[in-house]
Amino acid sequence: MHPEIQQDHPGSCPKCGMALEPRDPGTAHDDSELRDMQRRFWIGVPLSLLTLLLAMGPMLGLPLHGAWNGWAQMLLSTPVVLWAGWPFFVRGWQSVRHRSPNMFTLIALGTGAAYGFSLFGLLLPQWLPASLLEHGNAPLYFESSAVIITLVLLGQVLELRARAQTSSAIQALLQLAPRIAHRVDADGNESDVDVDQVQVGDRLRVRPGEKIPVDGIVIDGSSHVDESMLSGEPAPVRKQQDATLNAGTVNGTGSLLMQAEHVGAETLLSQIVHMVAEAQRSRAPIQRLADSVSAWFVPAVVASAIIAAAVWALVGPPPALAHALVVAVSVLIIACPCALGLATPMSIMVGVGRGAREGVLIRDAAALETLEKVDTLVVDKTGTLTEGKPSLTRVVTCASFDETTVLTLAAAVESSSEHPLARAIVDGARARDIALPAVSGFGSDPGSGVWGQVDGRSVKIGNQRMLESLSLDATALNDAADAERAQGATAIHVVIDDTLAGLLIVADAIKPTTAEALQTLKSAGIRVIMLTGDNARTAQAVGVTLGLDDVIADVLPQDKAAVVKQLQAEGRVVAMAGDGVNDAPALAQAQVGIAMGTGTDVAMESAGVTLVKGDLRGIARAVQLSRRTMRNIRQNLFFAFIYNALGVPLAAGVLYPVFGLLLSPMIASAAMSFSSVSVIANALRLRAARL
Repeated sequence: MHPEIQQDHPGSCPKCGMALEPRDPGTAHDDSELRDMQRRFWIGVPLSLLTLLLAMGPMLGLPLHGAWNGWAQMLLSTPVVLWAGWPFFVRGWQSVRHRSPNMFTLIALGTGAAYGFSLFGLLLPQWLPASLLEHGNAPLYFESSAVIITLVLLGQVLELRARAQTSSAIQALLQLAPRIAHRVDADGNESDVDVDQVQVGDRLRVRPGEKIPVDGIVIDGSSHVDESMLSGEPAPVRKQQDATLNAGTVNGTGSLLMQAEHVGAETLLSQIVHMVAEAQRSRAPIQRLADSVSAWFVPAVVASAIIAAAVWALVGPPPALAHALVVAVSVLIIACPCALGLATPMSIMVGVGRGAREGVLIRDAAALETLEKVDTLVVDKTGTLTEGKPSLTRVVTCASFDETTVLTLAAAVESSSEHPLARAIVDGARARDIALPAVSGFGSDPGSGVWGQVDGRSVKIGNQRMLESLSLDATALNDAADAERAQGATAIHVVIDDTLAGLLIVADAIKPTTAEALQTLKSAGIRVIMLTGDNARTAQAVGVTLGLDDVIADVLPQDKAAVVKQLQAEGRVVAMAGDGVNDAPALAQAQVGIAMGTGTDVAMESAGVTLVKGDLRGIARAVQLSRRTMRNIRQNLFFAFIYNALGVPLAAGVLYPVFGLLLSPMIASAAMSFSSVSVIANALRLRAARL
C-alpha cells in the first residue's frame, strides 16, 4: 500500500500497519507473520470462550455468580489482550507516533478502553460513580476486549492467507525455471550443473519433456516447445536451428542442443518476474481517493465515538456511562478502515499477476488504470500488425545494372543497419550465396534511408523521400514499385554512384491473429489507427486487407509522437503499440505505450505494457483485464464506503430508540473482519476472470 516505505528486514508498515513485502521477487515467501498470528489466535480462542462463558453464564442461569467471577475473567482475558493482541497495540502506537492513524489505531483504542475500564472497575469500584454500578458492582467488558482481539486475529489470519494467494502469480513464474541444466562440453560429454552455474556460450542439452533452463538458441535438433506459460498461447511452437528458446518453457518430444545467450537475471522469465513484482508494488491513481479519505477518516471516527459516548452518557438510559462505553468501543471497532485500505492494492496485485499468466506484462498500476480509458489505439505496421520478419522476394534492376551487383552492394550497406527490412535484404543475399564485401562510411537518416562506401562505390538505399533529396527521377521503376505496393509489399530504391540502379522488393506477412485482434478491439469501442513510415500505397493495401479505415503513412520517426500528441489534443486517450527504436518517442508520448515483446529493448523500456509474444490479441486481453480490474476496485471501494456509512450509525445506537437494539462490540468486531475478508475474496475473483 505504501511503496515508499522500505527497510532492510521484515516488519510492518508504520503507516498502515500491514506486513511489508520483499522487494526481491525471488525471495522465498516469508510466512512468519501468518504463523505468529495463527499461534496467537489458537491460544486466544479457548481463553476468550471461557471469558465469554463466565460473563454470559449468569444471564443464562448458570451458577457462576460471585466476586471470583470478575477476577477469573481478568485472569483469562489478560493473556489474550496483552499477549495475543500485543502486535495491534504496537502498530497502533506506531501509527500515532508517525501521525498516520489507521485500522490498528482504532483497534488499540477500542480494546484498550474496554479492558482498561474493566480492570479499573474491578480493582477500584469505589472510585466509579454510583450511576455506573450495577447492583453495587462495576460493569466488566473483559469478554468484549478478549473476543474482539480474537476476531481481529482471525481476520488477520484470513487476510494473510489471501494476500499470499495474490502473489501466487510470481511464485508460479519462479517455479517455471528448472534447477538443473545438462551442460555439454567440447567432447560431447554431458554433466548436470545448477542453472546458476550456466554461463553465456555454454552448450546445453534439453531432453524431451524438460523445461528450457536459460534463454538461448537452438544449434542442433528440432522439437515443439510449449510457451503458454509466457505467452498465454496454448499451441506449441516449432523450434529448429537458430530458433530462440526462453527459460521456463517446456520442450516437447524432440531433443534440442542449445547455446545459452541470457542467464540469471537477464533471462526473459527473470525480467517478467521483476516487472510483475514492481507493478504489484506500484500505486494506481485511484488509490489517491482511498488515501485522501483515510487521512481524515480515523480522526473522524474517533470524534464520532466521543460524540456518541457523550450523547449516551447525557441522555441515554441507565446505566448511562456503561452504555456510553459500549457505544464508543463499537464505533471504534466497526469503523476500522482495513477494507478501504485493501480495496485497491489487492485488486492490482491479482490483476497484474493474472496479466502475466496471459502474456501481458503491466509495468505499473497507473498503466493498468489508464488502459481502461483508452478510446484510440495507434499501431505501427512492421512487427505489430505484420510478423516483423520481412523477406526479400524480388530484385528489379534498371539501366545497365544486374541483380547480383545491386543486391551485393545494397546488402553490404544494410548489414550495418538494425532495421527489420535491412535484415531481410541481408538474409536474402546470403540465401543466394552472395558474399558481402566490407562497408565504410556508413550513415543513416531514419525515415529516409542508409548509405555507405562499398568497393570504392557510393551506395544509397532508401525510399521516395531519399530520391527527392537526391533529385533523381524514378519514373522507370514507378510501375513496378506501384504494382508491388498494391500487394502490400515494400519497394526500396537502390542508388549506385548517384544513378538509380533498381528496387528491392520486401514483403512482410500479416500476422494470422491480427484481423481477429482488430475486430475484438473495434467491438470494445476502440478506434484503431495504423501509423507507419512506409509508402502510402503499401500502407493502404495493408489497411484494406485488415479493414482499417484510418491509415497514416509516410510518417518520419520523429513525427510519430507528434501524431499521437495531435490525437491527445483532440481529447482522445491514446494507446500506442510498436516494436522498434523509432516507435519509442511515440510510446512515451501516449497515455499508454504497448510494446511487442518480440521488438527492441528500447521500445519495451518506453512502454507501460509489454506483450510477451507480440500478438496483437494481447492488447484486447490487456484492455479487458484493465476494465475488469478497475470494476473490481470500484466494487471494493463501494463496499468499503457503504459498510462504514451503515456500520458507524448502527454502532452509535441509531436503532435503539425505535427497536431497542444496541450493537455489541463483539458483533462489530466480527463485521469488521468480515469486511476485510470479503474485499480480498472479491479481488481474488480476478484470477478466474475470462479475458
